[in-house]
Amino acid sequence: MKKILTILLTVFIAGLANPAFARVEIDITQGNVDPMPIAVPDFLGAAAETTGLGRDITGVIMNDLDRSGLFQVIDQRAYIEKPDSVNVRPRFADWRIINAQVLVVGEVEELPDGRIQVATRVWDVYSDEQLAAVAFKTPADNWRRAAHKVSDFVYKALTGEEGYFDTRVVFVHETGPKENKTKRLMIMDQDGANPIPLTDGLGYQVLTPRFSPTQQQITYMALFDNRPGQVYLFNIETGEQEQLGTFRGMTFAPRFSPDGRQVIMSMERNGNSDVFKMDLSTRQLTRLTSNVAIDTSPTMSPDGRRIAFTSDRGGSQQIYVMNADGSDQKRITFGQGQYQTPVWSPRGDLIAFTRSYQGRFYIGVIRPDGSGERLLTESFLEEGPTWSPNGRVLMFYRQTPTRRDGSGGDTSLWSVDLTGRNLRRVRTPGDASDPAWSPLLP
Repeated sequence: MKKILTILLTVFIAGLANPAFARVEIDITQGNVDPMPIAVPDFLGAAAETTGLGRDITGVIMNDLDRSGLFQVIDQRAYIEKPDSVNVRPRFADWRIINAQVLVVGEVEELPDGRIQVATRVWDVYSDEQLAAVAFKTPADNWRRAAHKVSDFVYKALTGEEGYFDTRVVFVHETGPKENKTKRLMIMDQDGANPIPLTDGLGYQVLTPRFSPTQQQITYMALFDNRPGQVYLFNIETGEQEQLGTFRGMTFAPRFSPDGRQVIMSMERNGNSDVFKMDLSTRQLTRLTSNVAIDTSPTMSPDGRRIAFTSDRGGSQQIYVMNADGSDQKRITFGQGQYQTPVWSPRGDLIAFTRSYQGRFYIGVIRPDGSGERLLTESFLEEGPTWSPNGRVLMFYRQTPTRRDGSGGDTSLWSVDLTGRNLRRVRTPGDASDPAWSPLLP
């Protein structure tokens, strides 16, 4: 398994505290954000060998910023000035003419030890001032991560919040005929690049992978022929897999606690499913719900104090919230249809969910107290929302209907921000479902 390469980051100017910064700062808490016009010339190559690499890095940055929905990347063909050094002040008038509010200039230098150094400056075009700058060194073959690091740096400089570009997504890769699909774990960069299979899909199927918030580990459910489904742990670094206990009934819908020390999941006993949690160091199992209804899909709040889950104890599948010890169970959704797959935002302010009603599916969000429900997307079938680590974007999967001739029925990954207006398809190698977003990479 390819090890994660750590980029050593050195910020030599964090930003300037001046009125101009407020002019270009984006308030991403607003319900409707007009994209900010931003110019990103090709990163310069300090030598001929790095010119092409600089162009490749720029392409990734432009794609990251554009997909966020917060930035309108201006076509490079409109640029008047062609920067020739990252250390020279731009001719700001040339950038104001094309309505750029922010200018990102960068340079790539090859180092004697084979690594590269990527330097970036972010300029406020209207105040003629530098907002922030960064430089870091990394192995040359790690250039895509370097580009994502720059995107995160620009995002934070302009919004005040952490970005989400230097992350990965694990998902279920589906191949084969619709009636007998092979499902295996696959991992990729958040923009769909570098897809790598983690399991071979031979002899068993995988479902609902979930990232650990603290280490490079995944928990998921595996289905074997003639055996109840069981929950497993998978170490991304080593490729080692471990079954999370041996139980007579099915265990499913696992998620890590925020500290990574526990897994909460559903367990079937005597034909009924309830919510349990397991301490990963002691393997001690604790039952949290005891109800004749089906309780499943638990998700823990970022502070570890509460758990949301779904239950049909009220006659239809709805979302409930309880304390982490199982006490004080309260229903928070009362809409028509079925509510499923709740997942708590990393910010703690919202719970995302899937809702189905009258043959249509929706991805929505609601506050933990049950107020402020909003539906963000709608289609024939969509499920499984997962949050970006900054809590501003959701990824989920969507399936198209099967036609009479047997075509269609494809599944694909999509992302949408909290405004519901920035809906994008995420490229994958073939059909994909059950995405899970990683934390920011170390």
